[in-house]
Amino acid sequence: MYPTLDSIPLLRSRRMDLEWARDVAVRAAHRGGRVILDATTPTEAGAKGRPGDWVTEVDLASERAIAALLTQETPGIPLVGEESGGRSAERYWLVDPLDGTTNFMHGFPVIGVSVALVVEGRPAAGCVHAPFLAETFAVARGSGSYRWKGSGEDPPSVVEVADRSPAQAIVATGFPFRHKENLPRYLSVLGEALELFEDLRRPGAATLDLAWSASGIFDGFFELGLAPWDVAAGALLIEEAGGRVTDWTGGPDILSGDILAGSPAIHEALLQLVNRLRRS
Repeated sequence: MYPTLDSIPLLRSRRMDLEWARDVAVRAAHRGGRVILDATTPTEAGAKGRPGDWVTEVDLASERAIAALLTQETPGIPLVGEESGGRSAERYWLVDPLDGTTNFMHGFPVIGVSVALVVEGRPAAGCVHAPFLAETFAVARGSGSYRWKGSGEDPPSVVEVADRSPAQAIVATGFPFRHKENLPRYLSVLGEALELFEDLRRPGAATLDLAWSASGIFDGFFELGLAPWDVAAGALLIEEAGGRVTDWTGGPDILSGDILAGSPAIHEALLQLVNRLRRS
């Protein structure tokens, strides 16, 4: 039952191990979210190297809080964070402590915190938390995707991808502002997608775009040039909610950051669109 607020002993079976990891991810994401909620919206930020790629002290403080909990609960599992870096392993945590820093700086409340456990190169458990919206999504491979609002007094609901046709679909996207070299490829897909689907949305936080696609609010999501921590938990949410996630070739390398995701029908429509434009 969610959210799990007390420490849970590590269980032996693989499935229950992932459910335990999911609950740890929930607690860690909420810990980072509390740091964000308690912070004053910054007016200044430092650039991380590319135009529009910002980091604030709140990003750093959220990651420290998340890392402290994960280190305490899973001392043998390394962590790779957006701000602190780290090295991957057979099993490791992948953390985005504040997805949507530009939104945060402008007072736009679409902010996500993502914590995922990656096992043998694939997301296996995780959580996406929207602190300003009081919304949480949690997932473990083989155990489904869940969503709840508020602090967790009410039980979570199982989520599934939507079953809308492309003509009725609302598909989320994100502009490759960090990688301008991807703009020609992206813009060709964007133009065709505007004709294919009912409409597109660009909230500015990929972690939440994926979580909302998993829960049927959006029908799918596509973007180029994301980082692994942007997509790990959200991609698993979509898969466990009955959807499909691939890279832009249709392959399994979703942590590459080039991602097509959504319900089976919308994913197929996106993949056909990308393939057609690549051949033209």
